[in-house]
Amino acid sequence: MEIGIVGLPNVGKSSLFNALTGAGVAAENFPFTTIEPNVGVVPIPDPRLEHLGKEFNTQKITPSGIRFVDIAGLVKGASKGEGLGNKFLGNIRSVEAVAHVVRCFEDDNVVNVMAELDPISAAETIETELLLADLQQIEKSIERVRKTAKAGDREAQKKCEILDMVVAELGKGIPVRRQKVDMDMIREYQLLTAKPMMYVANVDENNSRPDLVKALEERAARENAGIVVLCTKIEAEIIQLPPEEREEFYQTAGITEPGLHRLAREGQKLLKQICFLTAGDKETRSWIISEGTKAPQAAGKIHSDIERGFIRAEIYKYKDFERLGSYKAIVDNKLITLEGKEYVMQDGDVVNFRFSV
Repeated sequence: MEIGIVGLPNVGKSSLFNALTGAGVAAENFPFTTIEPNVGVVPIPDPRLEHLGKEFNTQKITPSGIRFVDIAGLVKGASKGEGLGNKFLGNIRSVEAVAHVVRCFEDDNVVNVMAELDPISAAETIETELLLADLQQIEKSIERVRKTAKAGDREAQKKCEILDMVVAELGKGIPVRRQKVDMDMIREYQLLTAKPMMYVANVDENNSRPDLVKALEERAARENAGIVVLCTKIEAEIIQLPPEEREEFYQTAGITEPGLHRLAREGQKLLKQICFLTAGDKETRSWIISEGTKAPQAAGKIHSDIERGFIRAEIYKYKDFERLGSYKAIVDNKLITLEGKEYVMQDGDVVNFRFSV
């Protein structure tokens, strides 16, 4: 699953993407970094891996990662093709969620495409283009649905009603994600404003304009959207340093936690994903899955053969391991459960899948 990075030109998207791809390169033992020129993977920080790795004296520790797609800066009129808008909007349709980078810093050396520094207006510009693109997308399809509905197809009639309601709400400036609509009925249209979204408030080194950040935070709260505040310039610079120098740099800059860590966690939350863990002497690893995934499908994340030949899952909870301090204590206290095909995986499950093919 992928998160698309969108925003107006010169808001810091390139710096953020450089930091994201640098994070992938810098992650020890991380199996992949930049997959395509505009796709990067950032590891999700997970201290549980280190603790389990020490317990099993593991040879390799591998975190999960969130894929981010860098989508070139949108401009006003993108929905009509301005600034190669059609291509960029098409790229957004292929991702599952959106990270909207908004400029909250002043810099005379970086051209601001807006008349003034106003994160709310900038956010509304992007949202308007996405709303207009969604209206166009529905208009292209609704006549075909109407013809089928007039022929008596009940599902098409229901879909017509839903699309008419979506169009009316879009006309009021309400994105699909905030509408009370059956998403399954309109999923095929890949509507841009239906995608979960978070804001990335890009600040300067000293967060000199907290008033701008506050305004964006208030907007995010009204929309029930996530928000991460970070300085993409600092993040991109720090990730170029040797690992042993990064911690000192963060302390000097007064940064308690890397912004990319917060971004990865917010991305995981946005996509409604959890992590289960596998641990042993060869490798300790986290695996990212959607909430509600059952055990066989989780096994398939490791290998399709394990899902196909699934017998059972031997599971203990990381929180029990942390509380008791050792795997032996887990065994002694009989805290390993045997789960079947209907078991719904939970975040922090440490699993050994039994299978036969």
